[in-house]
Amino acid sequence: MEDDTIKLLRECNAGIKMGVSTLDEVMEHVRDDKLRNLLAKSKETHTKLGNLTHEYLNEYHDAGKEPAVMAKMMSWLKTNVKLGGDDSDHMVADLITDGCNMGIKSLHQYLNEYQAADDKVKKLAGDVAKAEETLVTDLRQYL
Repeated sequence: MEDDTIKLLRECNAGIKMGVSTLDEVMEHVRDDKLRNLLAKSKETHTKLGNLTHEYLNEYHDAGKEPAVMAKMMSWLKTNVKLGGDDSDHMVADLITDGCNMGIKSLHQYLNEYQAADDKVKKLAGDVAKAEETLVTDLRQYL
């Protein structure tokens, strides 16, 4: 059980870090104040979930996990290539939606893989997925 709990926490930790990093990268390209506020609110939500993840990791005496270097590089490249030519709010919404969908998929895969994880950690993973789902829904008006 503890092994699954730590593995699920590590994946949540890495995913949240990736999400916050991406939000930071695209923020300078956002023109619409409403979209900027939406992304800032999402970053705040993800930061709170990240802090909770760190609290749980500390309980298990684990340092967490950084996002994979290749994943970070690909995200940075995709973001800068797409926004290099067209930094419209539509493109930002498209990029963030793709990232959220990948995050939601991954979280559900990890929840299925680490079924013996502690219930509070499974709830945390579910809350992260819900935050991603909410952001995807809120971004639809910009697609």
